[in-house]
Formats: sequence, structure tokens, C-alpha cells
Amino acid sequence: MKSFDCKMCGSCCEGKGGIVLGPRDLARLATHLRLSQTEVIDKFGQSSGTKIRLKNGDDGFCIFFAKEKGCAVHTAKPDICAAWPFFKGNLVDKESLHMAKTFCPGINPDISHEDFVEEGMAYLKANHLLADDSTREANALIL
Repeated sequence: MKSFDCKMCGSCCEGKGGIVLGPRDLARLATHLRLSQTEVIDKFGQSSGTKIRLKNGDDGFCIFFAKEKGCAVHTAKPDICAAWPFFKGNLVDKESLHMAKTFCPGINPDISHEDFVEEGMAYLKANHLLADDSTREANALIL
């Protein structure tokens, strides 16, 4: 991929309220963690209206991220995580992509917005990462 090469820095794992668990995510995490969906929500989630969001640790990172080890659920990570940096904002707004380039070392700083959008849309479609239920899934995945 010429627009993005993840450096595993964790910058996208930091910040409160950004990691929404859609229905597929919850099922995938429950299977991966060998817990019921209710147990996953009780241990690792918090309600936010009609959505479930992953909790943050005391360090401000996603509860599953550790700087020394990376993502503890990488193979079962939520769709919103798998989609990074191809979020709606970065796809529809050049300035949003420009800001993302300043904190994410994995985004090619020389990629044009047009090439980023083309590659990003192909990636999202190929990996079935577009969402269509704004009440239950991350709005950043809805185009």
C-alpha cells in the first residue's frame, strides 16, 4: 500500500471515546477472548447512547493497547481500528488527512489526497469495513 504502512506506534489507540464496537466487532472480540458478549461489554466496554465504546486505560490508550506489546487483540481488533487511517474525515476532507499525517508516521506524507482516497476506498471495500448502521457502528466508517 503506497499511502499507509503501519508503524505500530499506537498514536491511533490514544484518546477517549473513539473506539466504537459494532455488532461484528463484539462477536469477534467475544470469540477471541473466550467470553460472552455481555462479559466483554462488562469488562472492557462502556455505553455511549446506543453504541458501545472500548474503555481506556489510565494511560489514556485503549484498554487493549500496551506500549511495550502493542494491541492485545490485534487479530480480532474492531473494524474502526482495522480501517485506520481510512476514516470518513480523511477521505472527504484534505485538511483532515493533512492533520492525520502530522501525528501518524504510517501515513505517507507525500501521498496526494486523491490517491489516498482511491486506495482507501478500495481497501475498505475489499476488507468489508464500510458500515451502514450509524446508530450502532462508528460513524467514521459510514460514507
